[in-house]
Amino acid sequence: MQSIITVDLTHEGDVVVTRRRARQIADVLGLDAQDQSRIATAVSEIARNAFQYAGGGRAEFGIEDAPIRMLMIRVTDRGPGISDLQAILDGRYMSHTGMGVGIIGARRLTDHFEIRSAPGQGTTVVLGKRIPLRSPRIAPMTAAQVSAKLQTVGDLDIGQELREQNKELMRSLEETRGRQVEIERLNRELEETNRGVVALYMELDERALDLARSADMKSRILSDISHEVRTPLNAILNISRLLLDHMDGDLTAEQEKQIRMIRDSALTVTDLVNDLLELARMEAGKTVARVSTFSLGDLFAGLRGMFRPLATSDAVSVVLEDVAHIPELHTDEGKIGQILRNLISNALKFTERGEIRVKASLRNDDVIVFTVTDTGIGIAPENHDLIFQEFSQIENPFQRSSAGAGLGLPLSRKLALYLGGCLTVTSELGRGSTFTAAIPRVYQEAAAEQTASLTAGAAQTGAIGG
Repeated sequence: MQSIITVDLTHEGDVVVTRRRARQIADVLGLDAQDQSRIATAVSEIARNAFQYAGGGRAEFGIEDAPIRMLMIRVTDRGPGISDLQAILDGRYMSHTGMGVGIIGARRLTDHFEIRSAPGQGTTVVLGKRIPLRSPRIAPMTAAQVSAKLQTVGDLDIGQELREQNKELMRSLEETRGRQVEIERLNRELEETNRGVVALYMELDERALDLARSADMKSRILSDISHEVRTPLNAILNISRLLLDHMDGDLTAEQEKQIRMIRDSALTVTDLVNDLLELARMEAGKTVARVSTFSLGDLFAGLRGMFRPLATSDAVSVVLEDVAHIPELHTDEGKIGQILRNLISNALKFTERGEIRVKASLRNDDVIVFTVTDTGIGIAPENHDLIFQEFSQIENPFQRSSAGAGLGLPLSRKLALYLGGCLTVTSELGRGSTFTAAIPRVYQEAAAEQTASLTAGAAQTGAIGG
């Protein structure tokens, strides 16, 4: 851990100083106001424990770079230690004040929490809060830069910190005005007994049920809207096909160009509708595997015919290597085809010149490894996870010239997981990308059911993607 600053906890006022320092450092590192309040509250709880129960201690602030970049605070003391630590962590401990939730509360407010204590050997608590990867305000800073930045934020003012806490309270009251009657009842109960804690757990359960209902409603809306849109899209595609086949007479070159643009736009929207329907089915746990035995040769032949007219630029070629040596597969041909179509389409959008190469190999006689390699613009390492989040787009000039909803890659990864496999990417800016999908040659229903359950669970907790 790169050390930023250390605060000695020798007086009661040092607890407030520690809280203030936590807020200032979090602000310098680009954490939002809510996370600043959370880490400041957690640190002040642990610092207060060190002062109250151990007679003092020390709070050290620093930055941890690996494996995740985090703001870290280590609070140590040389007090008597905590003899009933496990009871506290399990929520079974109650102090003489009737609460005893400081340590548990600090753990819930932070992204990283660890505590070490032994009788007669003092206590060490380490708290951590993730630093935003792409803060809108600042670039990643070193510990030395943060320490220097602190010199410009002004002297510590205990009164100012108390005013900040009052502002936090006012914001909380404003946000919860709609539940004022319930909160007043809970506050009266909390003054007398710990039954308020039980009531809060009940509220969390209700929130989880609300999220589950919202996820189900979202899936239904996506499905209903997608079905309603499909009908006029099919009409547009059919009419444009008739016109392009000259069923009602010849067209001028300009008319044919315009109709092809209409048809291409309708095909783009159709693909988006299909992706939305598939995502809705997967999140609702209603995806069905249509298993059949097929050869990759036939699948690749269909892909060649599909993408030959799309690779309109002579500067880009789509090459599908020979797969005659690959044995037959017994899985869902449609879903594998959809994965490969999405990967090839994505490569075409971001490759101005060179080639897109698709190949397949057999690993350990039971896994087919598909790779789609392009010579396009590439993807920065910090964006490798972002591209698999739904509706996410990477900001760059070429991206703006290539329309997309950000659903193809997330859907492809979910389809790969559903079939019992995985989808990964290796890429660097300016050096192209390679997407690798490893799919079992024989579909295993149990693995698919487990993956479908995990996907539905993620949807119910609101993890639809960024």
